Amino acid sequence: MVNDDGFLELVQSRRSIRRYQQRPIAQSVLEELLTAATWAPSAHNRQPWRFCVVTSDATKFALSERMGEQWRQDLTADNADLDFIERRVAISHARITGAAALVVANVSMEEMDQYPDTVRAEAEWTMAVQSVALACQNLLLAAHQQGLGACWMCAPLFVPTLVRNVLSLPVHWYPQALITLGYPAESKEKERAPLSSRVIWR
Repeated sequence: MVNDDGFLELVQSRRSIRRYQQRPIAQSVLEELLTAATWAPSAHNRQPWRFCVVTSDATKFALSERMGEQWRQDLTADNADLDFIERRVAISHARITGAAALVVANVSMEEMDQYPDTVRAEAEWTMAVQSVALACQNLLLAAHQQGLGACWMCAPLFVPTLVRNVLSLPVHWYPQALITLGYPAESKEKERAPLSSRVIWR
C-alpha cells in the first residue's frame, strides 16, 4: 500500500495554467505523462482513450485558427458583441499557440460493448467518456508533478469533426478535450467549495 503524505499536496496545488514559457518539453517527458494517463481505470478495462500529441507550431496554429473561425461564427449567430467575440477568440488562440505541446484526448468505441437499445448504448458511451476523463486527470497530475503547467479545454466537443480533420485523426476517434502543456509563466491560487456543500452521507 502506497502511503505518501505528499499526494494530497500534489492534488491541492495543481492549477489550470494558461501562460507558458517559450521552452520545449522533451518527448521523454511527454511519454511519461501519457504513460501515467494510460494507467487510469477504464470501463471493462477496454482503455478507450486515444491521444494525439501536437508539438508542431504550424499544426497548433492551424488548429487554433480553424477552431477560432468556427467559434467566431457561432458567437456571431448568438448576436454576441463583436469586441467580445474577437477578445475571446484572441485569448483562446494565445493559449493554444503559446503552449509547448497540446494533447488532444479522444474516445474510441472500437473495443467497447455494443447494444441494440438506446439506453444501454448511451450508458456504454458515457462509460467510455468517463474513462477518457480519468486518463486525462492522471495526465494533469503527472504534468504538475513534473513541474509543468497544464490547462484542460473542452472546445473540441463543439467541433469534433473539424478537430479530426485538421489533425487527420482516424474516423473512429471522437475528440473530447484539448490539454495545453508547458513550463508555467504564471501562478494561480484558487479555492474549492467546502466539502460539506458537495457531499451527503447516508
